[in-house]
Amino acid sequence: MCLIGALTSPHTSSGNNIFLSYANLTDVLRQVSITGLVATGMTLVILLGGIDLSVGSIMGFSTVICAMLLTKPGWTAASAMGVPVATIVGGAAVALVARFIFTGLARGHDVGAGRRRENALSPWHTIGIPGLLGLVAAIAIAWWTASQVTTKFSVLGVLLVAPSLALLLGTVNGLLIVSGRLQPFIATLAMMVSALGIARLTAGQDNAVVPVYTGTNATEAFELLRSMLWGILPVPSVFFLAAIILFGAILRFTTFGRYAYAIGGNVEAAKLSGIRVAQIQLTAYLLSGLLAGIAGVLFVAQYRQGKPDAGAGLELDAIAAVVIGGTSLMGGRGGLAGTFVGVLIFGLLSDILQLQNIDSNVQLLMKGLIIVCTVLVQEQNLGQLFARWRFSRSQEANVDPKTAASYRLPSAAKAQFAREDLDEAS
Repeated sequence: MCLIGALTSPHTSSGNNIFLSYANLTDVLRQVSITGLVATGMTLVILLGGIDLSVGSIMGFSTVICAMLLTKPGWTAASAMGVPVATIVGGAAVALVARFIFTGLARGHDVGAGRRRENALSPWHTIGIPGLLGLVAAIAIAWWTASQVTTKFSVLGVLLVAPSLALLLGTVNGLLIVSGRLQPFIATLAMMVSALGIARLTAGQDNAVVPVYTGTNATEAFELLRSMLWGILPVPSVFFLAAIILFGAILRFTTFGRYAYAIGGNVEAAKLSGIRVAQIQLTAYLLSGLLAGIAGVLFVAQYRQGKPDAGAGLELDAIAAVVIGGTSLMGGRGGLAGTFVGVLIFGLLSDILQLQNIDSNVQLLMKGLIIVCTVLVQEQNLGQLFARWRFSRSQEANVDPKTAASYRLPSAAKAQFAREDLDEAS
């Protein structure tokens, strides 16, 4: 893609290649960051053999929450929902991290011959101290967020509250799938519609768009989220790259990652192996919602508005990027390195076509063709199709007509021919 873009790119009056310019490449990275964050969470879900159709609506809901918190002082629908949810989520996160640390300390050290010394922990260490730390954190978060309600929320405030609400919606998805025994397609489809309705109700019937103008109706510090970090990378791309590195390391080096691949490969075998399948599935959908919420905040920073339908169709772009990156929709195979490449492929393709002034409808057609061809190659169906065609052409003249025709017939017809051959033999 880079080679094609470099060869076909127009040049400036001074002879510089527009496609290869640093400004153009950083713009591509900026443009794909929102889709990339959503695709990161989608990868975690698809690796488990699931799907999340609600990420676009969750992101749109997050844009509305973020824009209202930035521009509307006082207790609005956004702050009334956001402050208690952020308090609960923040306190629970601190408590879980503390419990994880104490549990890790309890595992002790290797003492030889493959044995590991286990340190017994009292309930005070597993429940008491983590619970106390979580309570202190919740009180601090409640006081800090409530103090911003009377004025307007800061950048850190919206980065805490909006993703917390998105995380709550992702948790609802996970609970419907794990506890309600709903198919992921149905549960997330219902959330896709519901989140859109919640976003419209939150914004109000008369507010199709909540504008955000930094320096006038919103804090000027919010401009930081669309600036260049040290003049090197756009800030949205820093969030995207950090998510890819962090969750890529989790999938590669942690128990959660190994369990995710095991569940995606064979969920029944994973259950029989003692893996807590429900816990892993709930965590994946929770993280998918969280990343969609962060993408919503970056959308507001990039486009200066909050819209209930800001993420319309985003779930399809995310799924396409994940599939292009080699993650199987059946689960158990793939990874975030491939997702990163898949996201960049779509970004570079759009940039190349825009530099050539190609019609947007043609761009959509080409994206669809790339998805189909890539999946055919990855699943090795294309090679099998050509091999079957070559074999039938070369053997058709020398093989019995019934046998030659069977290569082009479905399995039911092949079974019928097999039964006829058996009858003749008997």
